[in-house]
Amino acid sequence: MTELTQEHETDANVWTQGFIKGMTEEGESLSEINPETGPLAGGSAKAHSHGDSHGGGVGVPDSSRAGRLTSYKLADFPAITGREEDWRFTPLKRLRGLDRVGIKGQELNGPAPVVEVSKPDGVSVETVGRDDARIGSAGIPEDRVAAAAWENFAEATVVTLPAEFAGTAENLTTLTITGQGNTPAASHIVVHAKKFATGVVVLDHRGSAVLSENVEILVEDGANLTVVSIQDWNDDTVHASAQHLTVGRDAKVKHVVVNLGGNLLRTTPSARFTGTGGDVEMNGLYFADAGQHLEHRLFVDHSTRNCKSRVTYKGALQGEAAHAVWIGDVLIRKQAESTDTYELNRNLILTQGARADSVPNLEIETGLIEGAGHASTTGRFDDEQLFYLQARGIEESVARRLVVRGFLNEVIQSIRVPALEERLRESVERELAATPQ
Repeated sequence: MTELTQEHETDANVWTQGFIKGMTEEGESLSEINPETGPLAGGSAKAHSHGDSHGGGVGVPDSSRAGRLTSYKLADFPAITGREEDWRFTPLKRLRGLDRVGIKGQELNGPAPVVEVSKPDGVSVETVGRDDARIGSAGIPEDRVAAAAWENFAEATVVTLPAEFAGTAENLTTLTITGQGNTPAASHIVVHAKKFATGVVVLDHRGSAVLSENVEILVEDGANLTVVSIQDWNDDTVHASAQHLTVGRDAKVKHVVVNLGGNLLRTTPSARFTGTGGDVEMNGLYFADAGQHLEHRLFVDHSTRNCKSRVTYKGALQGEAAHAVWIGDVLIRKQAESTDTYELNRNLILTQGARADSVPNLEIETGLIEGAGHASTTGRFDDEQLFYLQARGIEESVARRLVVRGFLNEVIQSIRVPALEERLRESVERELAATPQ
């Protein structure tokens, strides 16, 4: 489809000719807070012992994205004020206490969501204690809410795709995660694709909850994994989900976030490459209605050479005080030569009173890259598109729906799971049916 009317757009240059102006073959000098080994998993993750004795913090709060504080310990994170970069868009009063765990008696002790499993033969799904050695292998909490969830979950669900497992779009693993009420709770999920495994895992969130969740996604060398995280909660739900991905040598990951139902949803995926030749595709679809706050904060850490990442998030907003936030951080470290990365966010405003904040960021520490860029657009309907459709006898209300369908369909089609694609199209239709005319 044609481009939206652009009310706000930033589009960085895409470099494809080797060097970036102002940089040498060796790249920029790294500061002390940008160590070559990053804070996500890797060596720092393995420095801890499991159980309640996890290691302390690494990094500096509100520093460069590369040096941001990470820790398994809640006490390492200061109280959230709302002035921090990570929290400046989040309405803290609506977090229902998830940000205040450990302060003035606030607890995170509600019943964890119930997990129901549908899976093919060969895939294992286990419920394990927090001392299981597999927990903590893919990421370290990066904010206070995630650290609180880490300290307070009792059991974890571990999904394992064995080595060389051959899954398909029709033969997928689905975890239906149903909230158990409005008492603040914690949960933990681990998805592990072993070497050369192929498969699809769906995390389908439903019901009502006030939930802080950590999801670890570990993709070993040569594996090809699709993870779809659907948040289709009831309207009273508050959900903060920190999702950590590690991508091995020549591995490929497609990570899709779908945010639809809930009062406040904050999703923070982080991806880190642990071997050369890795390929990450991070897509997102969201539809914010009146009063909803849907926030997405991504981090792609290119810490290894010859890796590729593509980020595409698209959202529609309608109704008074509908609010969407998208923050896309991409870091290319000094040693990550031959990196190829691009991130894109598009927002379509359907009615008055809705607001979208979109901030793409690139940190580049070497000039020896294949390409790097970002783009962000927020706009209303293109009058020319509507005129074109209406001139062919299509009513305005129908024409508007066609434009929105076409706008969001790119992300839906990227999932390549027919049953899920059909479900999401139906969800979009329901949202459009409620659009004020």
